[in-house]
Amino acid sequence: MKKSVKRVLWILLVALLVFVVWYAWPRAPIITAYAAKGMCSSVFLADKDPGRVYEEDLSFFPISLARCRIDYDEKTVTSRVLGLAKRKAVYREGLGAVLVLDQPEEELKAASFNIPDPGYSQDTLPWPKGDLLPAEKPEGVDYVKLDSVIQNAFDPDGTDPMKKTLGVAVVYDNQLIAEKYKAGYDLHTMFHGWSMTKSIAGTLIGILVDEGKMKVDEPTGIPAWSNDVRKNITVEHILHMSSGLEWVENYFTISEATLMLMRSSDMFSFVVNCEAAHDPGTFWNYSSGDINLLSGLIRNTLNDDEAYHQYPYTRLLHRIGMLNTVIETDASGLFVASSYCYGTTRDWARFGLLLLNKGVFEGDTVVSPEWVEYMQTPAPASEGTYAATFWLKEPDPLNILKDIREEIYFADGFLGQRVYIIPSRKLVVVRMGYSLTNFSLNDFLRDIISTLPEQTGS
Repeated sequence: MKKSVKRVLWILLVALLVFVVWYAWPRAPIITAYAAKGMCSSVFLADKDPGRVYEEDLSFFPISLARCRIDYDEKTVTSRVLGLAKRKAVYREGLGAVLVLDQPEEELKAASFNIPDPGYSQDTLPWPKGDLLPAEKPEGVDYVKLDSVIQNAFDPDGTDPMKKTLGVAVVYDNQLIAEKYKAGYDLHTMFHGWSMTKSIAGTLIGILVDEGKMKVDEPTGIPAWSNDVRKNITVEHILHMSSGLEWVENYFTISEATLMLMRSSDMFSFVVNCEAAHDPGTFWNYSSGDINLLSGLIRNTLNDDEAYHQYPYTRLLHRIGMLNTVIETDASGLFVASSYCYGTTRDWARFGLLLLNKGVFEGDTVVSPEWVEYMQTPAPASEGTYAATFWLKEPDPLNILKDIREEIYFADGFLGQRVYIIPSRKLVVVRMGYSLTNFSLNDFLRDIISTLPEQTGS
């Protein structure tokens, strides 16, 4: 009997060692890199309490295994798992947090960028460009029911987190008619938008197209691709997630996505080095790499890093009141347009409002109506799921919008962040959160729509 027990224990021990060596250890640096970068951005950019960062941004397994040490004087974060797999991130003013990888730490710390002055204060301006809300709200809305729907989207104070919503904003008929935040947060709190940043990138491409500086139907002109099938990849293929490049988008293992985000100092070069797996335009594959290609193409088009770093702020964000939004760069200075943008719930609502109004914001045509329509047009290879940096259908079968009959398109973030635009209902709905495990997007949207007047068309 004792021999049998010992044999079982030895088998379990060997199995554990195999698991650690084969599975856990190679992933440990990804875990610690994710934690260091996330904590650094959350504390020094979004001004969040570290305890809340652990409870929210870093709360899911295996990221929850990491522990961080914060140096407030140096504005750095060092992360480890069981004392091992050390990774460090540093904060740079105006550029956000970045992992210390190939470049010396002191060199990274020396980098900074002065975000342009928008030239106005939101404290004294009415919504949507400012923060002053009108006394009167649009008629015909069941505000009592709407308040109940919004309240129900949050976990009650003092309870275990289930729904994990951080902020909600509802814009109807151009007015902010409802908003709510998890206790301790407010309209000034910046949340991580994750892949909603992709839709900002798509809008910036549209502005460049409107300015005559870029054409979507032309090849990228990337020199490294000149001698193979990749030379045929156009900007449109990339906008449609149909570049054909070899890519796996999986954040829970070692994949091209995690290698790019957690182990690369130059993300544009990382993606440029990916091989072709399909002919361009023939195969749809969701890829953060494609969007960082777009970011690099914007940089190449402007051909001036100062102009490139100013461009999102002067040509888009500040024109629509997104004054509390920052897009972070990698160590090479590339905007990580796939994933690294922090902004307030109201700012994301303003972004949705710009699109709802076909690119016009308070009389200012920020991006052409034709481009906004293009961003809603299905990508040919996506079977109606995706357009040009916007989703048309929920990608997760568990979150299918089965009760939503209206045409809808939306920006989608990794941990349950959404900006929904429903033109026929004159509606924008923003949900910021850190999980969708116990949250029904279908019910949430359906119940909000049910509080509005009958559909009148776009």
